[in-house]
Amino acid sequence: MWESIYAFVMVPMVYIAFGVFVLGILYKLYVVLSSPPIKGTLGMFPQTLPRPIGVLRDSLLVPTAYMKDKVFWFFIIVFHAAFLLLFLGHLELIQEFSIIQIIPHEIFLGKGFVGIALIVSTLYFLFRRFRPPYSLISVPEDYMILLILFLTMIFGSHMSMAAAYGVMGFDVSVADYRTYLSSLVAFRPVLPAGITYSPHYVILVLHIFFANLFLILFPFSKMIHSVFTFIAHNTKRK
Repeated sequence: MWESIYAFVMVPMVYIAFGVFVLGILYKLYVVLSSPPIKGTLGMFPQTLPRPIGVLRDSLLVPTAYMKDKVFWFFIIVFHAAFLLLFLGHLELIQEFSIIQIIPHEIFLGKGFVGIALIVSTLYFLFRRFRPPYSLISVPEDYMILLILFLTMIFGSHMSMAAAYGVMGFDVSVADYRTYLSSLVAFRPVLPAGITYSPHYVILVLHIFFANLFLILFPFSKMIHSVFTFIAHNTKRK
């Protein structure tokens, strides 16, 4: 029974999660872009920079958060920088990208410390919601998606650090991960024996299970703001 559950999480649930993720984002984009235009302007003044540069600055450097709460701003920057590195690392688990290896490095980057940065940042965002005024505007799904993200990172960091520091019994190679992930991308799923017979197979299944849940919930959570941030900042500069 457990083998069937593991196989479901590793293959069909991954496709379901990405399907919900993509369709959910497209639906949200449709709702926003098809809404009646707002009368008047939402522009913020003074506008000291040209619109494209200002949009990039406001979206990537979040100066509003910096002015309001510098600790919050610090964790926003750490979280997004670490998430970008984590995304690049997962791309490298699908296949080699020479452009990413301009600076030669092992996979993953940071020997587990990227994951730790994400875990600490996620815990900060989670516990921040337990105190006023943020607790007054938080709903259960706000806590849930942060908890799911935390669990995803915990299991992923466990595997990353075990591989980086040679923990006894950790025997999943980059080649096995690439075989699995590239087969998913090609819609010809394969579960290599190096993964299914690994002592860390359950940890990997839990990592992918919570990652799937995160993808499913993402379009319907407040984290959808990351999709609309450039649109929103562009609107404020019209």
